[in-house]
Amino acid sequence: MAAIQHEVVILGAGLAGLSLARQLLTSTGKRVLLIEKRSEVPSTRQKVGEATVQVGAYYFAKVLDLEEHLFSEHFVKYNLRFYWATPGRENKTYEDYSQSYIRDLSNIATFQLDRNKIEEELLRLNLECDRFEFQPGIANLDVTIGEADKPHGISYEVGGQRVELQADWLVDASGRAKFLARKLGLTKPSPIHHGATFFWVNGLVNVERLTGLSSVQGFAHPSRQKLGHLPAWLATNHFMGEGYWFWTIPLQGKTSLGLVYDHSKVHADDVSSPEKVIAWIAKRFPLFAQDLATREIVDQGLYRDFSYDCSQTISADKWALAGESGRFTDPLYSPGSDLIALYNTMITDAILTEEQSSLAVKARLYELLMWAFYEAYVPSYSVSYDVLGDQECFAMKYSWELMVYFTFYVFPFINHVFTNAAFVVPFLDLFAKLGVINNSIQPFIAGYYRWKKGRLTTQQEPVLFDFTSFEPLKKSQELFYQVGLTPRECIRGLERQMANVEKMARFIAAYIYSAVLEDDSILLAKNLAETIDIETLEFDPEKMKQTSSVLNTTKESKLTKAGTDFITEFRRPKQQTS
Repeated sequence: MAAIQHEVVILGAGLAGLSLARQLLTSTGKRVLLIEKRSEVPSTRQKVGEATVQVGAYYFAKVLDLEEHLFSEHFVKYNLRFYWATPGRENKTYEDYSQSYIRDLSNIATFQLDRNKIEEELLRLNLECDRFEFQPGIANLDVTIGEADKPHGISYEVGGQRVELQADWLVDASGRAKFLARKLGLTKPSPIHHGATFFWVNGLVNVERLTGLSSVQGFAHPSRQKLGHLPAWLATNHFMGEGYWFWTIPLQGKTSLGLVYDHSKVHADDVSSPEKVIAWIAKRFPLFAQDLATREIVDQGLYRDFSYDCSQTISADKWALAGESGRFTDPLYSPGSDLIALYNTMITDAILTEEQSSLAVKARLYELLMWAFYEAYVPSYSVSYDVLGDQECFAMKYSWELMVYFTFYVFPFINHVFTNAAFVVPFLDLFAKLGVINNSIQPFIAGYYRWKKGRLTTQQEPVLFDFTSFEPLKKSQELFYQVGLTPRECIRGLERQMANVEKMARFIAAYIYSAVLEDDSILLAKNLAETIDIETLEFDPEKMKQTSSVLNTTKESKLTKAGTDFITEFRRPKQQTS
């Protein structure tokens, strides 16, 4: 009996597989078979990975046309917020904590996803299309990769029967099972060695209510002058320490909580269960102690080591890996849905490419892009994770990374140019130049953190800092309004933005120089750009002193405008507290 022929077969009905099926069904005429080992989709277990940022949120809302569902069934996200215990305070109340945040809502709406709900909705919409077929409950899956434009062979068991079929395109969206990567020997280790323990509790953990103040006192607290009145609990809230962070994410009727940690800083056995995490966090962030001790834990999970790499994720032989089936770095900046959006968009375009020579070119370009996106994240997590423990250092790190994200990820994606070779080729050149600066900046900030650690002796008032006080970051947000551009116009826009990127890097370098050498005049140096090479930064106080000795300190530099509020906030005299 001849095997049944299919145009596209997707392995795995998680967020990546369901989203890819939706994208193919709405933007192509292809027929899609989605197969899944679970008998019940969505899972009865709660799924982690709820927070979205701009690329992933735009993809779900606009590309997949889920906007109404997102606004009606999920919380709108109020950006990312970060908290540090303030030295000299008991840190038992919300008002004790130092915070960094973006006060204004993004022009591109982002969401806190209940993964089970959105996967249920995606499946429902896909089943409405007569070009979609869904087969859950499969077992003993086997695949033979077709080469030289031959179809792939796929077989599995369902209901006690063996099914054999062929597919023009095969996409693995099996997630951490990494079915195809393991079969083809493509798995690679990652330099990132972090773990996570996560769980869900009933009800809303409202961080603003973790206070000793009355409602009226809290609503009228002087900190509101900087924080505003939008509910902070709508944010992805991160409570930060050296080499770790603890998240709170609101879902309707429950709250997602989790600890992510560097194995070199936190012993995995100390935080291997929700109960252990609660006890561990309550010691470091006492405002949680009373609230979390009374919460009912409704589900839980953990990853001892969650990062991994892959040597290839797409092929001209018409196979690809979507979502977490290929690579994963770290959840700190909620990149999971972004990578789904980027990979699925490129995979969809590849599936639409009929001519084999064109597909070969695209497969090479898209593999380079996918690899570059992954590699760009690695220094953030493998080099400077310690920096999470210091608000001043992290403000520089995150503002730099967020500006890069807005410029090189969001701006091209909302202009739909990542599948245009006229854009991708010069983009990769620009991205490589950016990579050199990033690989210089990350260890430089980390070096400053290690130098600074233990030097602070004064007790402090809480510091409340808006990241968009950095002028280059604020300027990069304007790119969200620059849409409808051609690939050439997008490249010209990125070339212009490189000056903004370099300005941010120079400010960070100059600020660290001025802090280490205790010389604020460095921030005003006219010839700073010629003296400090942002591509070869080295944290060495003696060499930094030698470099600074030739700086022209006439007050003609405009560099300080890049971070005037940052300088004011982190250099202001600190008040003693009892």
